[in-house]
Amino acid sequence: MCTRALWHVRAVTEPTEPDGAVAALCAAVAAYDHVAAGELVGAGADPDRVLPDGTTPLLRAVEGGSPAVVTALLGDDARPRLPEAERGRVLEAARRWYGAGAGVEVELRRLMGAAGPADTVWVRDSEYEVVPEVSLGGRSVRAGHGAVLTLLEWEFRVLAPVAELVARGVRSPRRDHVDRGASLHVLNSRRSAETWAQAVAFRHDPDPRRRALVVDVVRYRLWSWFESAHAGWYEKECHRILVEWEAEETDADVLGGVLDALGETEVPTREAIGLRRAGHPDPGVRRWVPDLFDRPPSPDGRRALSPDARRALRELCRDEDGEVRAAAARVLAGEEPEEEEEDPELLPDLLRDPDPEVVNRTAYALGSVTHGSPEVVEMLVRCLDADDPDIRLSAAYALAVRDDPRTPEAYAKVGPLGPRYEHDHRPNELWRWESRNRADPEPS
Repeated sequence: MCTRALWHVRAVTEPTEPDGAVAALCAAVAAYDHVAAGELVGAGADPDRVLPDGTTPLLRAVEGGSPAVVTALLGDDARPRLPEAERGRVLEAARRWYGAGAGVEVELRRLMGAAGPADTVWVRDSEYEVVPEVSLGGRSVRAGHGAVLTLLEWEFRVLAPVAELVARGVRSPRRDHVDRGASLHVLNSRRSAETWAQAVAFRHDPDPRRRALVVDVVRYRLWSWFESAHAGWYEKECHRILVEWEAEETDADVLGGVLDALGETEVPTREAIGLRRAGHPDPGVRRWVPDLFDRPPSPDGRRALSPDARRALRELCRDEDGEVRAAAARVLAGEEPEEEEEDPELLPDLLRDPDPEVVNRTAYALGSVTHGSPEVVEMLVRCLDADDPDIRLSAAYALAVRDDPRTPEAYAKVGPLGPRYEHDHRPNELWRWESRNRADPEPS
């Protein structure tokens, strides 16, 4: 457990503290260690124990501004567990901190009476989300009170207005801010037709940040429509909204999000949309176009790319933007091209691209097909000398799929792989290659 000396620690060491488990829980709260806090609560530490200063571990977590810690202390039964007065107290604390201006510095100055500049650093609050941590006068607080308030309201069955949830979600410009994640979570957890209609209406809002938030609302519903009793309706509604939205959107960043979401659908016009947007002046739009051409393989294993889509992808593979080239390479290199349409120079060029991500995605995609000229195979061998181990692994995998005799040496060049490759399918291809190429045992 982290043991940073923060403002709560004075209470942790109070001689009148009756419970060592609660003391340990307060230390975890003070250190923003949500994993330890969750384990302690699971082991029986009481998050609602009244402490000598009148607070509780849960109230301290709320004031501390970390939604990950608050979630750990809430558990699965907070509403029936907490008296109404205590629910009101933690909600009021969250509202007070969230309403203290454009951050927590105002409230910190009021409480600590401290002058001088505050120290603010961005920290990771959970696996995917970040939050500013503000330190002033010896006290540190995370500015995630918007997320804390949103999660508390949802837990206590307080239905905040949709407009307020949207406003909280865009208060910070960062898309990985905890406030945005909490707003999206609640907007997508509220399955009423009224909430849905009010949320998607913000796609017409003049503020592009609000429109970008709604893109994620629609995308989440695309992922989870099958969980709803109205699954078919939601799927059709999401498709309709995205197609109409694509034709109207003027902000490049929001349009990119709409195209990204469309790439996860099977709307009939997606290829036509991709062809229309392939020449968009903003690379942030063009980089989502290749996914609009991608298709699942047919029963015979071939992809059903049209000639127009192939031509557009070849152009995008030569785009000036590296991310655009990488996205196009991933789709095109995974195709079994018609012989008369094959560009013999394109794949080797992609494998020698100055952008490592282009090389990696090309090599990775080449592991899903067996085609490739001798020059492509030789370029895969050269990729085994790349500095990036992921490129080396993709190249070794692509060689193994082609039953290249140099496969064992290729995997030897990959080197040791870290924990993130534990569930990666590519390292196992060496075993499959050896199984395919093992000499039959002599009959006895």
